[in-house]
Amino acid sequence: MDRAPLTDQYFESLPLSEAVSKALAQAGFLRLTPIQAAALPPALAGRDVAGEAQTGTGKTLAFLTAVFERLASRPALAERVPEQPRALILAPTRELAIQIHRDAEQLNRALGFRLALCYGGVDYEKQRETLRAGSDLVIATPGRLIDYVRQKAVSLAAVEIAVIDEADRMFDLGFIRDLRYLLRKLPPRERRQCLLFSATLGHRVLELAYEHMNDPVTVSVHAERVPTERIRQQVYFPAAEEKTALLLGLLSRLGAERSIVFVNTRAAAEKVSAALARAGYAVGMLSGDVPQQKRQSMLARFARGELAVLVATDVAARGLHIPAVSHVFNYDLPQDPEDYVHRIGRTARLGAEGDAISFACDLYATSLPDIERYIGTSIPRAAVSEELLAPVLPPAAPAGEPRRNARRRRSPQGGRGLSPSSIQTGS
Repeated sequence: MDRAPLTDQYFESLPLSEAVSKALAQAGFLRLTPIQAAALPPALAGRDVAGEAQTGTGKTLAFLTAVFERLASRPALAERVPEQPRALILAPTRELAIQIHRDAEQLNRALGFRLALCYGGVDYEKQRETLRAGSDLVIATPGRLIDYVRQKAVSLAAVEIAVIDEADRMFDLGFIRDLRYLLRKLPPRERRQCLLFSATLGHRVLELAYEHMNDPVTVSVHAERVPTERIRQQVYFPAAEEKTALLLGLLSRLGAERSIVFVNTRAAAEKVSAALARAGYAVGMLSGDVPQQKRQSMLARFARGELAVLVATDVAARGLHIPAVSHVFNYDLPQDPEDYVHRIGRTARLGAEGDAISFACDLYATSLPDIERYIGTSIPRAAVSEELLAPVLPPAAPAGEPRRNARRRRSPQGGRGLSPSSIQTGS
């Protein structure tokens, strides 16, 4: 779990059962983060809570503590049968669901509840049999869980506490109808508790909260949007055709040990991954259409250091906790400023330092002013020089065809794309 800044309040000061207190202590959690200090008192009192908090603030531990305390200290609903889950956590992506399950398992070692994990892409029959065998807590993505509900492999009629994590992303990814379907399968809101967390509590999320929650307490904690004291940020202004050469040159010069390269499209991911592989890098590619089993295997290899570079679309920007990422490269600047924050937050985790390097080419440079307004500072500029550009090996040509030049020639004007002075940054 993320180790966010801590308050002076200790978990032992909360009205927790002995079992949950012991589980937290054994896992090494003693003091609360700001979002935990704000959300846990009303949650432990049985109130619904709508929390505004970014990734990395400790919200996962906040809702897991509330869920396990509910399971440990209160009786199940009278009409519950043993196979039915008492708690439900919904997450927008498979990666986040897996991470929440991993964190839940860490606490559950001292508690012994039955956990079930449901997400699309793999293990359809295995997950269904796990649900049929019975569980206390289900952690799921909406689409896969709906399949099992419709097949009557699981009933949500006895859920006492439900958690919606990253509610804003549920809207962004088009899951809101699925989410409402599942919430309607729960007991009436007067008979169960609901916790909702979102990076922003905009009108869409608040409408969802008022529709399906019972007079929720609203709490808001803003972590530093960008840990600038631990992330060294730079932006280069290459021409579009120079970006791959610049990436290869910087990877070589900076001695990057474990890097994530973010791109905006699958086509760009394939192009960059192929160029890195030809240059001799152990590289993996992560995009939305990569099968789940392959995706998890790739992430495990990257975490173990078997892959030096991971090229990813924004599917990897949220909810992943990969230690020791030394460098994040924005090969394509994101068009949403919040995505920039989530991307560069993959480095400098757990108190470490890291580097975030962005390429503002003519296609995406218009995003830079919005990003700088959002983070409240100007990103230091760096110059593209001839020495930084490494040769780019072309794809292998079919037999009998000549190989093209490794890199396009510069235009007579120098082919530099946009210069720093051509971008007007916001204050």
